[in-house]
Amino acid sequence: MQKFIFTRIKYNSGNWDTDQRMPVNLLNSLVEYTTIPIDEKEKIVDLSSNEIFKSPFCYLSGHKLVEFSEQERRNFKTYVQNGGFVFADDCNHDIDGLFAKSFEAEMAKTFGSEALQKIPNDHPIYNCFFKFEEGPPTTSFELNGWGDDLVHDYLKAIVVKGRIAVLYSNKDYGCEWDYDFRNKRFLKEDNTKFGVNIIVYALT
Repeated sequence: MQKFIFTRIKYNSGNWDTDQRMPVNLLNSLVEYTTIPIDEKEKIVDLSSNEIFKSPFCYLSGHKLVEFSEQERRNFKTYVQNGGFVFADDCNHDIDGLFAKSFEAEMAKTFGSEALQKIPNDHPIYNCFFKFEEGPPTTSFELNGWGDDLVHDYLKAIVVKGRIAVLYSNKDYGCEWDYDFRNKRFLKEDNTKFGVNIIVYALT
């Protein structure tokens, strides 16, 4: 079995390098809970480069503008339509924020205005490893009054051939999981478990 590599998408607009401790945390959880072999080092790939096609899973995040160049848009679309999986996470956790509006506009431009749809809270991604009976778990960032002050009770996705190809969250999981992995022992419930589900779903 090939080693899982956490691949982060670097795009030219906005800020792509958020939540820098999050990948280590998620990789630590894969080791702890699964038998998936991992590469310990995060990989950063330019969206405009063909390197993206070597990774079955990619992460994209930011607070600011998302506006792909023609080459970035072409690569993103080809990657997604050929079996790639992108987890896109809004660090503003705000449906009216710049990242949310520009990312959703970019997805509409790339895949059509109806492509990004709410996914039901009984979708297989919520029970493919750990069980989340009520759909996507809430983050502390949604509850602290920053952002749009809403708890987002669903995620959105672009589905290709019956499978999620782009999973899109306004819940700011990246910031929620951005801490030293050794501090997980102080959590009553390990909040990275949903990240394990996302990766397991992407790989199977």
